[in-house]
Amino acid sequence: MSESEAMVYAVAAAHQRRAAGCDSPPGRRPPGALGRRLVRFGAALVMALLLPANLQAASDEVVGTLGAVGSDTLAGLMLRWGEALTERYPAVRLQLQASGSASAPTALIAGTTRLGPMSRAMSESERAAFTARHGYPPLELEVARDALAVVVHRHNPLESLTLAELDAIFSQNRRCGAERAISDWSQLGLASPTGRIVLHGRNVASGTHDLVRLHGLCGGRFRLNVNEHPGSAAVVAAVAAEPAAIGFAGLNHLTPSVRVIPRRDGESGELHPPGPTTVVSGDYPLARSLYLYVNRRPGEPLPGPERAFLELVLSPEGQSIVEELGFVSLPEALRQRQLDLLARGPEA
Repeated sequence: MSESEAMVYAVAAAHQRRAAGCDSPPGRRPPGALGRRLVRFGAALVMALLLPANLQAASDEVVGTLGAVGSDTLAGLMLRWGEALTERYPAVRLQLQASGSASAPTALIAGTTRLGPMSRAMSESERAAFTARHGYPPLELEVARDALAVVVHRHNPLESLTLAELDAIFSQNRRCGAERAISDWSQLGLASPTGRIVLHGRNVASGTHDLVRLHGLCGGRFRLNVNEHPGSAAVVAAVAAEPAAIGFAGLNHLTPSVRVIPRRDGESGELHPPGPTTVVSGDYPLARSLYLYVNRRPGEPLPGPERAFLELVLSPEGQSIVEELGFVSLPEALRQRQLDLLARGPEA
């Protein structure tokens, strides 16, 4: 038996002997209140010295259900991060409701969750409503980056699109500069598929919808005949099932049944496919940051499960999960800034 094990055993044995005070030998007085307090203090001190700090946190703090409400795009990431957290702390579980980015501010304002994953930044009105309710702003943490891909059926021969052509296909307004709307595949110089272009996209509750509207349609409005879906996987499945279809979805939802269409520069003709390089360089317009918004009162620590989850997300392990699922991890300097924000918390 090691010296440390002997110390723990001795303390435990001492507790057992004192618990049986009625069996004390005649003429021997049981320890008084001060003695009992000293023994308890000694036991606590020994255990504190023997247990690593992270194990103490695991047993004392990182326990229970961790709730999150928000983005469908982030759902796969959140679940994988949750699995990794449970591997570290078996007594904590993530409970996720992926109803779209617009549901995150609502839940955070109502106080039904502390974590709100969003595939877009909070609007000023959402921030103002949160601050009015709680008296302090939400903590905004950038946790990954993403790109949306324009996709067609795998047998569609379309090679590329300019931003103006994409806008002319999906929008009512053509604010990106196209002279006319594009509604038929023949207008793009294709002999096949034939007929009208069938449009698929996301619903208005999603951050994906907002990103395409702002940066793909130059702030214009979608056509009324766009088939809206609650998730990117549904968009990909719809495009894969119809040769005349086109849609947009997150990179992590793509399958071999669809083809990604790169952006073509209208002047140089250079192609810019979505991916880590073009996302970081800014050459691909349908790129974005992914966020976790946190309800954290200034000056107060986060509960153990939330703190452990966010530290994992911003750790090298958490960022390797980002890359594993097809997203773009944060540059090291940006990751460190997010860790600093997490340590400081929101300003009152």
